[in-house]
Amino acid sequence: MANLKEVRNRIASVQSTQQITKAMKMVSAAKLKRATNAIIALRPYATKLKEILENLSASLEGSSSPFIQEREPNKVLIVTVSSNRGLAGAFNMNVIKAANNLIAEKYSEQLKNGNVSIISIGKKTQDFYEKRKYNVIGNNNEVYAALTFENVTKITDLIMAGFIKGDFDKVEVVYNRFRNAAVQFITTEQLLPLPKAEEPAKELTKASNVDYILEPSQEEIVEQLIPKSIKIQLYKAVLDSHASEHGARMTSMDKATENAGELLKALKLSYNQARQAAITTELTEIVSGAAALNG
Repeated sequence: MANLKEVRNRIASVQSTQQITKAMKMVSAAKLKRATNAIIALRPYATKLKEILENLSASLEGSSSPFIQEREPNKVLIVTVSSNRGLAGAFNMNVIKAANNLIAEKYSEQLKNGNVSIISIGKKTQDFYEKRKYNVIGNNNEVYAALTFENVTKITDLIMAGFIKGDFDKVEVVYNRFRNAAVQFITTEQLLPLPKAEEPAKELTKASNVDYILEPSQEEIVEQLIPKSIKIQLYKAVLDSHASEHGARMTSMDKATENAGELLKALKLSYNQARQAAITTELTEIVSGAAALNG
């Protein structure tokens, strides 16, 4: 009977866990819908802004904007975009692994000299790098409480100010790029200095050449577009990561619910076997006792 009681307790515990994972999946699905709408709405704008800058790439070479000036990357800033909570599978660990690989492959010398800094957007990477004594700048975990362009821009302004002062020579962003609820791609992008547009193929040069009428002047508009492009790029990375987080959590909770169902089947089978064994034992004892009395 003790075994029966133990199995019953385990079944109740798994059933409770299954209900929780189902509820978390439903919550993540609702949040995913809003997060997906946000990143889908932003992408066309971000793509068009990038296209305009690429078509004006000739003017970027002569621009005095400090955000396109390439320097020797003696001081590097890595921006990691993760989440504040777990239960999302490998979502956060993938960001940490990608950032660690980036540092090991490209900035190992800077790390030895203590010239690698981290700005974390998300508690998980914040805690990871603080525990390992990295130079973690600020705390931006509250940005998810009100995920707006204005709040993310505060982080971007801090990064751009540090780049202008020479605190960082190069800034890279590591985040999960959203594709769908089941698929997220780890992405590393250079935020500063602004990457130069790739040279278009010769056969596409004429087709992609756009003649803009610019007012007040091409130089002034480009100077305004560069900071805005940098802000949009980081905001897009955060929105991508936010949608990816809910997609990863929804998928993880769905898998956990399935696993709980499989475990329940196994536990119920064990319970029935133990119950059958207990009944058989009781019947044997009754028969044996009756036989002894008759004897």
